[in-house]
Amino acid sequence: MNLSSKDATRFISIDIEGMTCASCVSRVEKALANAPGIEAATVNLATEQARIRLKEAVPGVVEQIIEIIHKAGYGAKQSAAPGQLKQTKQSAFWSADGLGPVILSFALSAPLVLPMVLMPFGVHWMPSSLWQLLLASPVQFVFGWRFYRSGFKALISGAGNMDLLVALGTSAAYGLSVYQLVWGDPHALYFEGAAVIISMVLLGKWLEARAKQKTGEAIRALHALWPQHARVLKTSDLSLISGNPALINRHAEVPLEHVLVNDLVMVLPGERVPADGFIVIGNSHLDESLLTGESQSVKRGLGDAVIGGSLNGDGQLVFRVSATSTDSMLANIIDLVETAQTQKAPIQRLVDRVSAIFVPAVIGIAIATGLITGLLIGDISEAILRAVSVMVIACPCALGLATPAAIMAGTGVAARAGILIKDPQVLELAHRIQLVAFDKTGTLTEGKPTLLSIDPSLGLTQETVLALAAGLQMGSEHPLAKAVLENAKLRGVTPVVCAQMLAIPGVGIEGRPLTGEWQGQLLRLQSLASLEDHPQYSDLILKATPLFLAGQTVSALTATPTDTQSPTPLTIFAFGDALKDNAAAAVQQLHNMGIQTVMLSGDNHAAADHVGQRIGIGAVYAQIIPADKADWIERLKRNAAGERQWVAMVGDGINDAPALAMADVGMAMATGTDVAMQAAGITLMQGNPTLVAAAIDVSKRTWNKIRQNLFWAFAFNVVGIPLAALGYLTPAVAGSAMALSSLFVLSNALLLGLWKPK
Repeated sequence: MNLSSKDATRFISIDIEGMTCASCVSRVEKALANAPGIEAATVNLATEQARIRLKEAVPGVVEQIIEIIHKAGYGAKQSAAPGQLKQTKQSAFWSADGLGPVILSFALSAPLVLPMVLMPFGVHWMPSSLWQLLLASPVQFVFGWRFYRSGFKALISGAGNMDLLVALGTSAAYGLSVYQLVWGDPHALYFEGAAVIISMVLLGKWLEARAKQKTGEAIRALHALWPQHARVLKTSDLSLISGNPALINRHAEVPLEHVLVNDLVMVLPGERVPADGFIVIGNSHLDESLLTGESQSVKRGLGDAVIGGSLNGDGQLVFRVSATSTDSMLANIIDLVETAQTQKAPIQRLVDRVSAIFVPAVIGIAIATGLITGLLIGDISEAILRAVSVMVIACPCALGLATPAAIMAGTGVAARAGILIKDPQVLELAHRIQLVAFDKTGTLTEGKPTLLSIDPSLGLTQETVLALAAGLQMGSEHPLAKAVLENAKLRGVTPVVCAQMLAIPGVGIEGRPLTGEWQGQLLRLQSLASLEDHPQYSDLILKATPLFLAGQTVSALTATPTDTQSPTPLTIFAFGDALKDNAAAAVQQLHNMGIQTVMLSGDNHAAADHVGQRIGIGAVYAQIIPADKADWIERLKRNAAGERQWVAMVGDGINDAPALAMADVGMAMATGTDVAMQAAGITLMQGNPTLVAAAIDVSKRTWNKIRQNLFWAFAFNVVGIPLAALGYLTPAVAGSAMALSSLFVLSNALLLGLWKPK
């Protein structure tokens, strides 16, 4: 299964180190946008990744991109491929984002802050001025060095970031304290303000790094499904193994990347399947829950497909590899989810525009605050402290994390439920959906019709007309064609070989037998619904009416002896396709959410209405040829009053692809075709229609989190900056509030992890 239609060689992902806020994101994107050979680039703060689309794949381009990012002031390396085991980035204890520097920084800051804590209790104790300098200096210049380094790089590149604000603010507070110590009042020192700001920001960074790891748990869980080795049999010749079963035990344990297509691989009970393939020996139950969201183990036997990453249950299996780890379904799922998490939602453009001017604006406000305060109250120390508080509390980090953190959490929890969201724009649209249009076959029904009855005319036998119909359907992947061929196989009927085959979209197929009494005649197998407008077939329609009313699909086989003669009906075939057990529940869930439902079908009106009534769907539109489905979606975008309404299309076949693309949100069943999944914004891995309501629900919840996060990110600044400017927030309190704003946004997004589909 290929979930992506992109040319993989033109898309690369780069892991970026050192980004601290939305301004950093803008700086990297600007550097990449001006680079030759890059068509588009998006950078995500929450994932710390850049997703880059090249104009063309050329040797050495990755190294050039990494060099561009290095020049912008950040570390970079190419991301692991989807099929490779991705190492979870853990912050070492003494690393920049580790817990060690946080503990030491707070330990050095504690004696500076402790006197303020003890003062309300009547304890008046203060370290000497020299001790305050000695305690604050390592916090400022050792643990705070990262802010100077990052801020300086931002400054020389003509941009600002959060680290620049922290460096400027703490330097001002530290510098004022040194001035007071040497030339002014040695009792009016503010070393504690600078030290606490740095300590709180370091703590915030550590907590933020831990929270970011949680937002990416879904992706890491998928990466963890890969076993590191596979048991590859010494021979890939199945006939040799059949003659000598002992050869099964002759295998080599090789690294996952050495497994090749057509290799025979053995999987023992309790082991992970290392690649996609088809079972050639054995049967077992496989747990595919992390891939499809299906909680129950599924039985697999000879000829069945296995998915790389699934867990083998109780049996030993040998399967032939059809796709290696880098090309497998799991690799495509990982790539799809990572791409969705890396891309930007349209609402993020507003945040980017704000972030571009945020740091310069804050520095301007801080300078104005200092000047105005100095002029009004004449206290230079107070003026500097207020300016410091303004710079410290104004954190663009929360703004940068608000949207991507929610998208990561939403797409991750959806993936665990078997809902794969292709891009963030879908999340912004799906919550608006007012009407869902369902295809019938394979979406609301099982998509595995069976031939129920054959009613030949002209004294012909069932075997004769079945041989003709099977000859027309040879090689076809259409569900009805498979039903005809399967029935012919069961009856031992040999298909009549036909030539001049021609598929007629929305109607059927025609061809001419090469042998037998029908040789040279034009045979056509077509839906009976396509004949309803022709009066000469009224008797045939009347004969089929009871079948239609029973919900069966009816096709007619006709023969035209010469071009001058009218087609002669030879038989009618009746097909039955069982409704999915949860089809009615899926429709009811949508109705409970206030969403309208319709069904688009190529079937006869009576047959389509029968299905619609059984599942309680709102409206049924029948006898629609595939080419017209997209037009119907366009038509449904306007309600009876002519007002715009938001439409989702759910389908699974090639003929649904145009309609899926035309809909505001396209949802494809993973049990269908690749073409449908490429045209859709959402893929439902289980082929379960109840996931339609679940996808809309998770979209609504993710959208709400985005709005909440942006509100609080802006609120922290809108409320905090004036309070700091008016002197109601000390630099230490401002630093704490700034650190908490990012943590609040991330924690709010992580609440999406509690979501489960109903």
